[in-house]
Amino acid sequence: MEIGILDIQGDVSEHENILESLGVRVRRVRRASDLETVSGMLIPGGESTVIGSIMAMRGIPDRIIQKKIPVMGTCAGLILMSKDVEGGKSVLPLLDVSIQRNGYGSQRESFEADLDVEGIGKFRGIFIRAPKIKRVGRGKVLSTFGGDAVMVSDGKNLGLTFHPEIYGDSRIHKLFLEGL
Repeated sequence: MEIGILDIQGDVSEHENILESLGVRVRRVRRASDLETVSGMLIPGGESTVIGSIMAMRGIPDRIIQKKIPVMGTCAGLILMSKDVEGGKSVLPLLDVSIQRNGYGSQRESFEADLDVEGIGKFRGIFIRAPKIKRVGRGKVLSTFGGDAVMVSDGKNLGLTFHPEIYGDSRIHKLFLEGL
């Protein structure tokens, strides 16, 4: 199995290390042609407007949709996957959710919290200028914080408002891989 990681911004190396520790080959994706051999795709955090513009310019969203590649998006990756984005437009509408950028506040309000994740148990979530899921349409909520969904799935696609890669805990990546 080979998983692509969008290599524009964010914790690319951290996600790559986790996937490789699980025995998965990783392909860093910078253009649409890099998607030809991948079984799934990971979109890390970063600045969603910049990432989305570069993705669109390079034809990456169209290729993901055309090839029906399952995607796991963390933080900005979730914003890019959301059907409805407050104050913006969807780049890769794979999840029927409405999202608010920086929904928990600015960089200064970033925080960590223990979460209960369905199928995993306790997981330390790191929220850095995290988006907030305001509505979940189709799909399943896998974890909440303060009454808000923070992790959702829809078919093989998975979206998280937090960063699972920072502590090197591989359980959420493994959950994504098991769904492929």
